[in-house]
Amino acid sequence: MRHRVAGRHLGRSLGQRQALFRNLITELFRHDRIKTTEAKAKAVQAQAEKLITVAKRGDVQARRHVAAVLTDEAVVKRLVDEIAPRYMERPGGYTRVVHLGPRQGDAAPMVLLALVE
Repeated sequence: MRHRVAGRHLGRSLGQRQALFRNLITELFRHDRIKTTEAKAKAVQAQAEKLITVAKRGDVQARRHVAAVLTDEAVVKRLVDEIAPRYMERPGGYTRVVHLGPRQGDAAPMVLLALVE
């Protein structure tokens, strides 16, 4: 039974899924946009926005919270010092999903997950 089981599993075990989400979020903040499948983008989008909201506080506790999720310390510094201050006046909606069409190999729907300007 699937009662009260939230989130997207993407056919992976818990550890694989957590590693995938951490890597996708880290690369999103490193490059400001990533090209991925629609299912992965939708699964990661909410977590990425919550990290930006936490990083907007800018204190040590916020930096540690962000560092616990992201895999690269340089990306943590970039998120807290460069990305989060861009969105101080914005109450939410920091990312956007742009549909790109199907992938050639397996026709998976591809999207561009990007930070809004």
